[in-house]
Amino acid sequence: MSDAKTRIDETVKSNDVVLYMKGTKTMPQCGFSSRVAGVLNYMGVEYADVNVLEDQDIRQGIKDYSDWPTIPQLYVKGEFVGGCDIITEMTLSGELDQLFEENGVSYDKDAAEKIREANG
Repeated sequence: MSDAKTRIDETVKSNDVVLYMKGTKTMPQCGFSSRVAGVLNYMGVEYADVNVLEDQDIRQGIKDYSDWPTIPQLYVKGEFVGGCDIITEMTLSGELDQLFEENGVSYDKDAAEKIREANG
């Protein structure tokens, strides 16, 4: 197993929620990363953010790890959930709330509802 894969595996398994993104949760560096981080931040989800721009091995490694070609990538309890479009759809349908509830991840239900109201 490569060093990058090992580091990714450890990060994904040791944090309830992880977002591999371009930039950081406080300073995203692409629109797609910004959208997903914005949803998680607004919903008050505690998550680890990994800036793929800081490490080329991780940037490519996360794509290989998930077999998913794009970044950002969200993981909940060690499982790959999806990228920006999937997270946006799940947020608007309420599926993201359900995923968090099933996995014991705390989030602000009112904030989630406000996102849906604003985009409904």
